[in-house]
Amino acid sequence: MSKRFVILILIGLPITRLYAQSTNAPLNSDYYHWLDRYEVKAGKISPEIFTTLKPYKRDALVRYVDSLNADGTIFSSRSDQYNLEFFRNDNWEWSRAESNTSKKPFLRHLYKKKSDLTYVDTPEFDLHINPVLYLGAGKDNNRDELITINTRGVEIRGMIDQKIGFYTFVGENQAVLPRYVADEVARTRVVPHEGYWKVFKNTGVDFFEARAYIDFNLTKHIYMQFGNDRTFVGNGYRSLIFSDYSAPNLFLRTNVKVWKLNYLFQLNRMAADARTPGNKRYPEKFVAFHHASVNIGKKLNVGLFESVVFSPKDSVNNNTFDFSYLNPVIFYRAIEQQFGSSDNAILGADLKWNAFRKVSFYGQLVLDEFLLKEVLAGNGWWANKYAIQAGIKYIDALGVSNLDVQVELNRVRPYTYSHYSQYGSYSNYRQSLAHPLGANFTEVVGIMRYQPMPRLNVILKAFYTKAGRDNPGENWGGNILIGYQNRQQEYGNVTGQGVSNTITTLDFSASYMLKHNLFIDARQLIRQSKSELAAYNLNTTVSSLALRWNIGSRTYDF
Repeated sequence: MSKRFVILILIGLPITRLYAQSTNAPLNSDYYHWLDRYEVKAGKISPEIFTTLKPYKRDALVRYVDSLNADGTIFSSRSDQYNLEFFRNDNWEWSRAESNTSKKPFLRHLYKKKSDLTYVDTPEFDLHINPVLYLGAGKDNNRDELITINTRGVEIRGMIDQKIGFYTFVGENQAVLPRYVADEVARTRVVPHEGYWKVFKNTGVDFFEARAYIDFNLTKHIYMQFGNDRTFVGNGYRSLIFSDYSAPNLFLRTNVKVWKLNYLFQLNRMAADARTPGNKRYPEKFVAFHHASVNIGKKLNVGLFESVVFSPKDSVNNNTFDFSYLNPVIFYRAIEQQFGSSDNAILGADLKWNAFRKVSFYGQLVLDEFLLKEVLAGNGWWANKYAIQAGIKYIDALGVSNLDVQVELNRVRPYTYSHYSQYGSYSNYRQSLAHPLGANFTEVVGIMRYQPMPRLNVILKAFYTKAGRDNPGENWGGNILIGYQNRQQEYGNVTGQGVSNTITTLDFSASYMLKHNLFIDARQLIRQSKSELAAYNLNTTVSSLALRWNIGSRTYDF
């Protein structure tokens, strides 16, 4: 199926001029929080970055932080100045930061730049190579052995002729997971966030990570990317539209940014399942995704999106790829109606309002299926399927420099994101494309981030969730992998129905940056999961230490 992606790329190649381009800053919640923090602190929408769509491009990132620095009031504390220098050093091919030059390179030839093991910097070729390491160990009260993580890898990025960009990350991993995560692996037969895996020494997991893409600009305002990576859509901690929770997947992305408008078209190839007999190829499906957003004034951004999950082969279609979905500007629901399609179309909206300096409101609305008359009737019709998010960010809270607070509510109705088969569910590799819990839950998230000194970041995350689970043979709408035709009832459906599961989590972490992108992490997690189902009735306490180099922190927030 990847041939179709290649054809799409070739369509865009017969052009006479390519423009200087940039690769992305890899998705990392801490890294991206710092960037979003300064937009909220400025109290106005970024002219360079549409923060709803992540990852960000490195050149736009540098232009934005430099423009904020010119304001003279945004990077006011020592920690803010340190963060500014970090961003400029981390993207020095665009910032040309002099502060990134090492006074004493390692073995004379390595780490001449603080951010790169080695590099090439010429007009025709730009290259950055870095090692990746993640070594951690800890204690889970529900396991007799240590929980561990052991990741070794390499990250490479660069440009050719300042016209074609490329990025590659590969990593080999072995891990002994906390008990509640291992239980999830046993239930779903997949490792959260990852693709193919195998058993490691009876109690652990072994998995290989690979992300890579090429990048080129078609015009000054249009760029394309093709490769295997993740996407995140939203301004919250969670995304109910498109999250980075599931495994990396093949994508073709075209983005148009002009005036106050941004338009994204993305086609993803997903794994419809991760369990096939013998050595057969996993069944596949596709997700076509449109997102258009506009900056209204200097404080408000409003976006609209639509997506459709479709497959060239299921119980209705037999080896038929619907090329209509490749139209980057058409309404998917209209295509469905015209051709009698049974594919899963989802639409909705998002907004971000930087109401005041240091305060931002955001939200998302997802509509899967619903009828207005049934909604107004209030009778709990099963197909009133929607999800809603509302949140607030408060920067430098209560006048304390570098103390940031975020509160978020997520609510997803039963059966949202599900379909009659795995070929239409809003999932990839048996993992949700939106919230990790799938559907049929209400969640409140509270996050406090504090940077008391330049190299130290302290984070406290709190989650309170009420979810509905299923007894064996039941479907109350939480598991999006189960066909909705097997639903329990037509009417009277409410969020959290089924067997109640209350989850309360406190996650405290402290990270100290020894050198550029080299961290020591300490974490303490307390998680209480209460339910009449024994599989979801577990109290967990985890303490851990880790050394992390050129990679984001690995978390399991569900």
